[in-house]
Amino acid sequence: MGRIVVFGAGGRAGRAAVGEALRRGHEVTAVVREPGRHAEPAADGVRLVAGDVTDPEAVARLAAGHDAAVAAVYDPAAQPGDFFTTTARALDRGLGEAGVRRLVFVGLASILETASGTPLMDTPGYPQEYRPFYLAHEAGRTALAAAGGGLDWLVVSPAGDFDHEGERTGGYVTAPADAASRVSYADFAIALIDEIDTPRHHRTHIGVERAAT
Repeated sequence: MGRIVVFGAGGRAGRAAVGEALRRGHEVTAVVREPGRHAEPAADGVRLVAGDVTDPEAVARLAAGHDAAVAAVYDPAAQPGDFFTTTARALDRGLGEAGVRRLVFVGLASILETASGTPLMDTPGYPQEYRPFYLAHEAGRTALAAAGGGLDWLVVSPAGDFDHEGERTGGYVTAPADAASRVSYADFAIALIDEIDTPRHHRTHIGVERAAT
């Protein structure tokens, strides 16, 4: 058992990560922007707190005493390009000050490479109306890669997209980007917490999808 801080715990991926961590007996600090907006009481083993993931001092304070961090963050009110780079730098600095070395960051399939080595967003027919958002995620990943080296970060994304109605199967596989690929939030969360309990990938970006049946 360990202590995990989850930034962005109010979103679907964040909530799934909290649930999977609890399932394994971890203690969880769930960080959200506005705790009062969450009508459901926090589960046993969860401390629900307010926090700003773009503020390195807040990150350091909230992460102190934890073993690892998950970031499943998005701020619709912020400029994406600024938000993801500022967040990456704040996490690098704040987690370092707190002595937390492992960060698993929920990323975007659009910037993941396909089996041919082409980013999914650059493949024929891929939707381009959200390209600035894709590039914002890429800038955040680049900011993590530029960090000094003390932070053991990993970006994890669906290989394609979430199966929004999918259930927990208990399994997943890593995979290159594929627009047709799907994974449930619950199985995605298994991958996130696996990479905290038994880290296998470091300072890179991986995709996950449902395991073949």
